[in-house]
Amino acid sequence: MNIIICGVGGRIGRELVTLSNNCYHGIKAVAGVDVVPVKDTDFPCYTSWNDVKETADCIIDFSNHAGTADLIDFATKKNIPILIATTGHTEQEITLITQASTKIPVFFSANMSMGIALLIELAKITAKAMPEANIEIIEKHHNRKLDAPSGTALMIANAIKEVRNKASFVLGRSGHGKRTDDEIGIHAIRMGNIVGEHEVIIGTDTQTITLKHECHTRALLAEGAMNAAEFLAGKSCGLYSMQDMIDTVL
Repeated sequence: MNIIICGVGGRIGRELVTLSNNCYHGIKAVAGVDVVPVKDTDFPCYTSWNDVKETADCIIDFSNHAGTADLIDFATKKNIPILIATTGHTEQEITLITQASTKIPVFFSANMSMGIALLIELAKITAKAMPEANIEIIEKHHNRKLDAPSGTALMIANAIKEVRNKASFVLGRSGHGKRTDDEIGIHAIRMGNIVGEHEVIIGTDTQTITLKHECHTRALLAEGAMNAAEFLAGKSCGLYSMQDMIDTVL
């Protein structure tokens, strides 16, 4: 299987290069794209999609949401499936992604960890089984991360909202007044070199359930993306997520 890495010069992009060099699951990168020149790979890298000559079985995107329109334009013209793992998308960019999925297979997830997907499934089950419980989400990332709360924290919160349809999100907590019954608190911590930690706390007056996932290395996210690219192979047009992968094993 051949891939094009979008964001090849970034931290996870470099992890994807390493996996490609080791022919992880037989997957090889044939080209890379980044806004800055990248010259230390054994495949050609470009700073513009207009210059890309190669084709592939999938494009894996770990770049920046600002490049979504150009990525989608290239992928739809070339009829190449795309895996989008960037975060911080605007509503307009999300609309572009949704529209693209009517033309090509699109895998869209703020987090490529199977562990996070399992945490979300457990959080939904627990929130539904304990309708009176309060829910708080705490996410921690390195001090260079731009968006807060993280895309993963919002993904968790939105998944819980599927079983708590009256839920509202409170980003951080300040001022005076008690919490409402329906709110989900989301708290962002930025410090040091934390790769990624997400914790869901579900509690009543008599008990508390804590679900926590820690990412020890960015290689986890790169491996997850490679696995998802394999999953996407041969799929028809549509919008796919980690939940679709979970459904194949549960």
